Amino acid sequence: MTNPSHDTERERRESATKKPAPSWQDASASDEPAGRVALVTGSGRRRVGHVIARSLGQAGFRIALHYHQSAQTARQNVAEFREAGIEAEAYQANVADESEVDRMFDQLIARFNRIDVLVTAASVWSPIPLEQLTADDLRRDFDINALGTFLCARRAGLIMAQQPTGGAIVTMGDWAIRRPYRDHAAYFISKGTIPTMTRTLAVELAHRNPRVRVNCILPGPVMFPDDLGPTERKRLVEATLVRQANVPESVAHTVRFLVENPFVTGVVLPVDGGRTIYAPE
Repeated sequence: MTNPSHDTERERRESATKKPAPSWQDASASDEPAGRVALVTGSGRRRVGHVIARSLGQAGFRIALHYHQSAQTARQNVAEFREAGIEAEAYQANVADESEVDRMFDQLIARFNRIDVLVTAASVWSPIPLEQLTADDLRRDFDINALGTFLCARRAGLIMAQQPTGGAIVTMGDWAIRRPYRDHAAYFISKGTIPTMTRTLAVELAHRNPRVRVNCILPGPVMFPDDLGPTERKRLVEATLVRQANVPESVAHTVRFLVENPFVTGVVLPVDGGRTIYAPE
């Protein structure tokens, strides 16, 4: 007959030697591949995408910059990154053209053999009064802002789904799709598709690999155009609850959070200083 005290003592010994079940923090740290690769579309120009790419590079990612027509600036950005000790390459593509998107990803995979992060920061916009808006205007914004985001996210996501470590995709919408203002109908219509696209891809890709996540940022006035005058700059600052604007690093910080937190997917997150909920009198 077994002595119950012996069973209890054996259970204590087994419990003392048993390793605790890994948490998601442990999994994300231990499974993190060396030399992770991030592609940021629209990062060839010195706009928000460039700031995001630099932030990811400083965090240890190898960086794939994307540009459409700004080849000279993209080359300068690559040189700047390399001088800072960041491994970087630049890739050209019209994101609205499926064949060019496929070519860009083929070149990227041939060079780096993986992709861990995609940030879709490429976009176009221009103020056009509703009376003057043409079907071509609408198609241009939709093709680049909506279709371009989808083509890049789908291709990256399907590659990530084949990787044991998965990956993270961060799309870019706009805070004003929730409270649109005048003369930007084509832009807001195209950007308005991004949250639904994000949630759809989050579901689709997680069914292929649960370690692939897709999230969306809705930026506010995070980076002023170079030609914006002081009066307009002041107005944009005062239109936020936090009385701040022109802070592209806030978007880069949010990208880092969405990339590193493996329990967040399908989220649409405003980074707008309160513009979504606040209308100045």
